[in-house]
Amino acid sequence: MARKTNYGFERREREKARALKKADRQRAKQEKSNERKDEPGEGSPVEDLPAEDQPTEQ
Repeated sequence: MARKTNYGFERREREKARALKKADRQRAKQEKSNERKDEPGEGSPVEDLPAEDQPTEQ
């Protein structure tokens, strides 16, 4: 005898799997963003340069 399908349960399981996958992607994205923020940048902004090193307008 075949079992009766339980569409509500199956849907909840799919939604739960999607939510976990989305949370994992968001966590990885946040970690990558935090790593980028922790590393010093290639070029420093003009405001961070000493007064004698700031570019002058000509």
